[in-house]
Amino acid sequence: MTDSSFIELDDAMIDVDRERRCGFSEVVYGESKTADMIRRIALAQLERGIDVFATRVDAQKAAEVLPDLRKVEPNAYYNDVARTLRVPKKRSDDRAYRGKIAILTAGTSDLPVAEEARETVLWTGADAILIQDVGVAGPKRLIAKLPLLEDADAIVVVAGMEGALPSVVGGYVSAPIIAVPTSVGYGAAFGGVAALLGMMNSCASNVTVVNIDAGFKAGYVAGLIAKRVADAVNKR
Repeated sequence: MTDSSFIELDDAMIDVDRERRCGFSEVVYGESKTADMIRRIALAQLERGIDVFATRVDAQKAAEVLPDLRKVEPNAYYNDVARTLRVPKKRSDDRAYRGKIAILTAGTSDLPVAEEARETVLWTGADAILIQDVGVAGPKRLIAKLPLLEDADAIVVVAGMEGALPSVVGGYVSAPIIAVPTSVGYGAAFGGVAALLGMMNSCASNVTVVNIDAGFKAGYVAGLIAKRVADAVNKR
């Protein structure tokens, strides 16, 4: 008896039932995979109408994979900063509310992680706004951007160094905040451990934390929040 909940390739088993169970389809982690593996998995997903998203794909692999994806889906897209491959989600109703996620960076060095989060949010179908370089070294920059956060369903805050920005943002907003520590910083930053511990010890009650440089994880969780909010709004 064949199990239709997964696709078995030579070197991978694709979970085709993931979206029904978990909200979104399976994501490809591309860092340890060859271009050919990524290509075959993505094409198998597209063949079955599954939304394609791959993270940690370097530019060389993307150059090998994109032409074949675009033969099936011309809008397949590679973000070289985020290192993500994405086939934009088809929208069934442009009038429907899709949810809104704000993504903040403390500094421009945090941009690759923030872009990974933004691409993930867009893949989930929500709208995303990116606000850069509003770290605690210049507090007035954040205050100037606060009006853009008022209607966000969740906020992703990406910061390295001492990781203070999520706590500051948490004191201004009512939305849940997903803090992402980055490996940006000098020696005592310990590759992001200092920022991680600082965020985990945040005194702002609306802050939760994902792993170091885990822009994808933050974007995925934010997308789930946005999806729940959007479903509730659109049922009214």
